Formats: sequence, structure tokens, C-alpha cells
Amino acid sequence: MSTTDKPSQNEDEYFARRDAELLKHHRNALAAGEADAERKGHRHRCPKCGGHLQVTDFHRIQIDRCPECLGIWLDAGELDLVVGHKDPTFLRRVFSDLFASLKTK
Repeated sequence: MSTTDKPSQNEDEYFARRDAELLKHHRNALAAGEADAERKGHRHRCPKCGGHLQVTDFHRIQIDRCPECLGIWLDAGELDLVVGHKDPTFLRRVFSDLFASLKTK
């Protein structure tokens, strides 16, 4: 084997660095895909127990309820609608109606 057939140390370092970068990129892509799949698997699931959430309309505000653990979840902005309502008794009425409906089930 002549010295021209032998890869230089610079070539070895270059390919080792390139392989490491490709491997890192591949691992990052896999991790992103796994995170996305996990996020999609939790869609419309109760964050507490994993049950299927049911959307219920209370006074024109959609509330996500879990029939298994009886958890109540509000999406972004929904709590602001309840708390910021013009009628000061609105918050009490919404939650009174909500709790009354839970007792009947």
C-alpha cells in the first residue's frame, strides 16, 4: 500500500465530524417526530388521568370535562371570558351550573 492510498488524518477527521453531524441531525429529527406523535396522542385527553375529554357549552363558553376524574379544563382565553364578563355573578352561575351538572351524572 502506498502513502497515496492511505487516507490522511485530515480526511479521517473530516469524515468523523461529518458522520457525527449527520448522526446528531438524525437523532434530532427522530426526537422531534416522537415528541409530535406524543403530543398528537394526548389531543382531547385529560391532562390529569388521560380520559377522553367531552366539550360542554356553558353560557357560550366551551368547557372540557373529563367524565372519569371529573376534571374541568379551560382552553386559552376561556378563563378570561368568564372572569372578565360584565355581569359580576356570571362566574358564580357558570360554575354553579357546571357543578350541578356533575352531581346529576
